[in-house]
Amino acid sequence: MATPVETGNRIETVDWSRLARPLPGWFSDAKLGIFIHWGAYSVPAWAEPTGELGAVDEATWFAHNAYAEWYWNTIRFADSPARLHHRQTYGDAPYDDFLDAWRAEQFDPQDWCALFARAGARYVVPTTKHHDGIALWDAPGTGSRNTVHRGPRRNLIGDLESAVRAAGMRFGVYYSGGLDWSTSDFPVIDTDANVRALRPNDAAYAAYAHLHVRDLIDRFRPDVLWNDIEWPDFGKHSGPLGLFELFQHYYATVPDGVVNDRWGDTHRDYRTSEYQHHLDAEGSPAWQNCRGIGLSFGYNQVEDDRHLMSGPQLVRHLVDVVSRGGNLLLNVGPTASGLIPDGQRRTLESLAGWMAVNSGVVHGSRPLDGEIADPSDTPWIRWTRTDAQVWAVVDAPGGAAVTLPARPGRLDLASAALADGTPVSARADGGGLTVDLPVRTAETPVAVGFAAS
Repeated sequence: MATPVETGNRIETVDWSRLARPLPGWFSDAKLGIFIHWGAYSVPAWAEPTGELGAVDEATWFAHNAYAEWYWNTIRFADSPARLHHRQTYGDAPYDDFLDAWRAEQFDPQDWCALFARAGARYVVPTTKHHDGIALWDAPGTGSRNTVHRGPRRNLIGDLESAVRAAGMRFGVYYSGGLDWSTSDFPVIDTDANVRALRPNDAAYAAYAHLHVRDLIDRFRPDVLWNDIEWPDFGKHSGPLGLFELFQHYYATVPDGVVNDRWGDTHRDYRTSEYQHHLDAEGSPAWQNCRGIGLSFGYNQVEDDRHLMSGPQLVRHLVDVVSRGGNLLLNVGPTASGLIPDGQRRTLESLAGWMAVNSGVVHGSRPLDGEIADPSDTPWIRWTRTDAQVWAVVDAPGGAAVTLPARPGRLDLASAALADGTPVSARADGGGLTVDLPVRTAETPVAVGFAAS
């Protein structure tokens, strides 16, 4: 794919297809990653839980943003509830006061990573710089506006990278290349069009962002390079400080690394959806859904159990994504002190309990050929395949017979068993397949495996 790009006073055609490569197998097999949104916005930790991105109309979304990490933008609306909350709680305090109030005094990266690994995550992607422009490491050119010199006074990315790799997971980085509200007196963003129109595109910011990401590559060798919103137009070229060169350097440094699709019309290894937004990406050969346990990525103190996915809901969402060929990048939003909120931790622990028995249904799996079986919503059934094993993940009352929409001649019914090896009775029933599910000890779905015949 070659695209013309205006860089200053000239137009250059960049052949991005030269960067095309097979998707590394580890990413296809991983299936579950953990996203971490943690920043100065975790201090106010406030947003209206209006709904999921993609399910709330644009006119409502920006002034009533459910994302706590967008706090700095949301409080700029003259009549937004966020602005009223800010004035009542903090007066006219500037946003950067939250950086100095952020202490991360209870941050235990080993504890975080032990939980993530138990939950079945194979990679972890923390935010290194979000739209507020605050770096979580001593990024070049940030002066003192980073967590090493202010607030936590720690290289949070370095601490996380060490803990993630020690726990046996791969490490990635999120970087907001498309928005940085600290680079100018930015107008309030109130439409999707303004997200693109108001992003910084000048040469100085393009170089600034380039050097940040190159520093992340050289220092942390991230397995995932996850950019957000876009990349400054002035940097979309193949010369020095250009995006083409940055991708080349990344692949030379991390040969089996992967990059997402939020760099503009340039290069990607896989596409992304977010909650219910950009669901068209989910038909791609390689894709990833990202979402929070609740409605926000950054910690939102307003959210409660009504807004959080339960353990069973998370299991269903993960299996649904995996059954359709995707990965799930599930977000955790820690408190400013560095604790994973109780509600989020409960959901992750529930997932960990299910994955302790059923991880083989997820990791390394692929979608099942539709000629063998079909998914169903009543009862809820999804299918995956691992090597010669076919898995039906069923959310139905235990102690009862359930008919699966499958062609019994394509499965070895005598081999039917739960993931822990417990045999299950299975028989052909008309044009389908009936299994006798055992009584469930939890509300999470049950996986029944068959040898493919």
